[in-house]
Parts: sequence; structure tokens; C-alpha cells
Amino acid sequence: MSAILSQAQALVSTLKTLMPSTYQQDSLQALLGIFLEGQGVPLPEHCATKSASALSRFLNEYKWSTRQVIRAVRQAACKQILSHSRVGRRPTLQVIVDLTTLEKAGKFQEFNHLVRVYNGKRGLHIVMLYLVVGRCRVPWSFQVYRGKDTPTPTQLGLRLVRRLPKILTQHFKVLVLADTAFSSNEFVTKVRQLKHHVLVGIRCDRKLEDGRGIVHLHKRGQQVRLLGLKLPVYLSWYYLKRSDGKLEKRYILCTKVLKASTMTWWGRRRWAIEGFFKTAKHRFGLHRFGQQTLLGVYRWLVLSLTAYLLVHWVHLHASTNLLPDWSDAAQKALELLLPMMALLPMLVEIQRLQSLAKHHGIDINVTWCKI
Repeated sequence: MSAILSQAQALVSTLKTLMPSTYQQDSLQALLGIFLEGQGVPLPEHCATKSASALSRFLNEYKWSTRQVIRAVRQAACKQILSHSRVGRRPTLQVIVDLTTLEKAGKFQEFNHLVRVYNGKRGLHIVMLYLVVGRCRVPWSFQVYRGKDTPTPTQLGLRLVRRLPKILTQHFKVLVLADTAFSSNEFVTKVRQLKHHVLVGIRCDRKLEDGRGIVHLHKRGQQVRLLGLKLPVYLSWYYLKRSDGKLEKRYILCTKVLKASTMTWWGRRRWAIEGFFKTAKHRFGLHRFGQQTLLGVYRWLVLSLTAYLLVHWVHLHASTNLLPDWSDAAQKALELLLPMMALLPMLVEIQRLQSLAKHHGIDINVTWCKI
């Protein structure tokens, strides 16, 4: 697992080299530092080493290549994912597609067409592609849903699946997991055309070719033909316990021949992305952007997701099968990957309190040593 830490350190080093000046390298480290605090409020005004205006210029104005940053992160993520490849049967790469809302209040004049109400929530609506293999989790890519008369979330999800690199689709069996919102005939058909299998939730009011509803089926895992869908699929269901204690029957569709119990097991795996959304928002401030330009928002999202990935790798480095304590893992990531960002706030605070300490007879001296 030490290779994972080396990979994370190499990625941070690569990202710094992509910045065109030392000043921008410092700004990048400062931003990653506040993301890696893991407290969910990575606001520029909380940074002890750079002013909020300096970080705002770094996100919104300075000319550094966001595309090169994304490419570097993906190359490192690919290397980590491919380390799960082994001799024998190809392992399964879970490709989870879902839509989430980064809820926002207030006015965003520069991109008012993007911050809108959808499904009763106001904010930026993004379709995310999330990869899972073994213990490795990677937020791979996202697309913003722009509203009526633009590509639908289903079409955006298809676009993301199509753009998966061949190096992954050739090394793994791909299983696309999604919720009911992505169970359209178009989504299922076009993913199968890519030679990937699909397992999605479906609504209970879907009809079979013979006119019956799927609620009239009594055998889990049987092959059926849905109305309007040309290829045969397999249906099963499970019971989900709601917050009020009642059980809710959930139907799932799969294009691959699987036992009913296996379909249910894979169907529950889709919920991994919900845990990721909560962590990304409440630990790494994915929805906390306050920039007034599209470029600034885009860069904020990219760096927030990069911070999540780095902390996840540090958690894997700990070689534990326990669920991560994200606060603890984020602090370790900050100390291991950006040690100066962990130390500088303390040094700034010491400097601020130096006169007070001297007034009370305490003399504090900080000596810099060459390593």
C-alpha cells in the first residue's frame, strides 16, 4: 500500500509543476490545503497563508491549464485502477451514473442559466460518473445539466460512459449501475451497443410487451421483454427499509444473466455514489463555490474532487478495511502530502501571539533548519 502514498505524492508534485509561476504554485497548495482540512468549509477567507482575493484571482483569472490538471489526475487514477487488474478473469469495473444538485442560494449573474430549479432543488445540477473496483473509488468525470431544450441527464450520462478510456474498458468487464432516472429504453439500448452491461432501477409502472405490468411478475430473475425495448432483460426486486420503518419494494433491471440474489447484491452497490456525494459536499466543500465566473466554478469542482481522491488514497495507504474517518484521513493527507500547509497556520499563529507571550515572560523563537 506504500505505492499508493507514493502515487499521491507524485500527483501533488505533478500538479505543482503544471503551474506557470511560483506564486501560482503557492496558491494551488493553499487551496488544496483548505480542501484537505476535511471540515466541509474550504472557504478562501479561512486560508492562513493566502488572501481570499489572491485565491479568487487564481481560480477566476490566472492562466493555468485546467485541462492539464484533469489529465494528470486521470492518469494517476488510471494507474491506480489498473493495479487491480489480475491474471485470469477480468475483474468488474463498476461505472455508477447519478445526478446530484449542488444547492445554492443568492444571485449568480454570470451563469444564471445554470443555477436553476430542478426536482424542487435550486442549484447546479451535475451528472457524475463514479468508478469503483475493489477498494478503489474514483470520481471520474461530470457534466452540468443545463435545463429544458438541452441534453437530458440520461443523454449526459451516456456521453460520460462513451468517453471512458479504452485502457479501462479493455482491461475490465464494465457494469453500468444507475437509479430509476436512467432506466429509459434509450439508455439501456445505447449502453449495450457499447458492449457494456447495465443494471438499473426501474419504475413499478413499467409494462411488458404483452401489456402486463412488472408488478404482476412473481419469479425473481426471469427474462422478460419490456414495452418499447427491443432486447431481452432480466428483472428482480428487493425490499428497502424506509426511514419510517416500512419496507418499499424496489425493482431492478439487468441486461446480464445473473441469479436474482446476485442482481440484488449489485443493485445495492449503486448506493456507493450517494455516500460519495455526502462526503464530497460535507467534507470537501464541493458545493461551496462562490466564484462569479464559470471558469472559477469549474476549477473549484475539479480541485475539490482531486482533494477527495488524495484523501481516499491516504486512507487506502493506512491498510485498513474499516470505513474511513474522513476528518482523520484528511488531516493525515494534509500532513503527508502538503506538510508546509499543515505547519504554516501554526507558525502564523505563533507570530501573531509572540508579543502577548513575551508580555507574560514567554520567549518564543522559531528556527528554520535546512533539511
